[in-house]
Amino acid sequence: MFVKGGELSKENIKNILLIQFGDIGDVVYSFPCIRALKETFPAARVVVAVQKKAAGLVNECRWADDVIVVDKRKMPLFQLLVHQKKFWQRVRNFHFDLAVDLRTGSRGAILAFLSGARRRVGRYTPVGNIWRARLFSHLILPKGEKDQYIAEYYHETLDCYGISTAALDPEINPAQNRKDVIGHLLRRENIPANKPILAVQPFSLWQYKEWAVDNYIDLINQVTKFFDISVIITGSPAETVRARAIVDRCDAAKVFNLAGLTALDHLPALFKRACLFLGVDSAGVHIAAAVGTPTISLYGPSPAKVWAPKGDGNMVITADMPCIPCRDTGCQGSMKSRCLEALSLDKVSSAVCGRLKEILA
Repeated sequence: MFVKGGELSKENIKNILLIQFGDIGDVVYSFPCIRALKETFPAARVVVAVQKKAAGLVNECRWADDVIVVDKRKMPLFQLLVHQKKFWQRVRNFHFDLAVDLRTGSRGAILAFLSGARRRVGRYTPVGNIWRARLFSHLILPKGEKDQYIAEYYHETLDCYGISTAALDPEINPAQNRKDVIGHLLRRENIPANKPILAVQPFSLWQYKEWAVDNYIDLINQVTKFFDISVIITGSPAETVRARAIVDRCDAAKVFNLAGLTALDHLPALFKRACLFLGVDSAGVHIAAAVGTPTISLYGPSPAKVWAPKGDGNMVITADMPCIPCRDTGCQGSMKSRCLEALSLDKVSSAVCGRLKEILA
């Protein structure tokens, strides 16, 4: 439903700004929106504005022409002033004709307004609706649905204006140079080239989304006993020590710690080499699914219907508890989730071994 601006004129749109200031998973699920813009305006330049931590991933999106990086680090005053001057000069040099903000926060709305684009599209929200009405030329209120798939949620902002794509599942095709870097990394870490790889990402930004480390260790030891495969543990540089603690309690000849060894823009190529990905609700599972690698994801408080990858190659495992999903940050906000503590090793092991039998048959 149009709240402000009515239909959107699609004439003379040569430069487009798409703003997505969410986390890495949000950026992945915005790829269909980037694709929709490119398919609707094939001659236009599509520039995506994201937080610094997600910038490398945009480079792996074949429908994005450029990226604007928003750096939220604290800086000394003079450095901040210089940074802001260069940032806004770069933004205005694109001469945007259309700006689209996929979220409802203030930073995206301000960037859309100051981008210089005459056509500025945002989502209506009752919170701050007066100032948002001033910053956007077009506001829409999508029909929305309870537990709506996140890619559909973002895409609906554009679809209201006839800017759409039929491919709503994110897709990433790693460039050859990224594949070459990953090939070199695997050789350097002495990971056998002739064996399948199981990628495991046990970590999340949020503790309440994680499964017990001891469960991963027992699972990996079971899997490597029955299958002739290599297991790689992935994660951020901050998770290197935690990943090492897992590897040290597993078969050292078959389990490898790659946490912190790959930049974000190389993760798609790494996960492409895996025959299966296992992880919790975090960026890794979204990236793995986007490159076409089968995934098994463990969900607790978060709504899997909203966030888990779709498609036959992707499996979600949850505990059998009626409170799922509660959307809380752990039980009563404790950062610990009983639903993940109750998720049994046997249930996950059975799923992983079953998928490996299918894949390696």
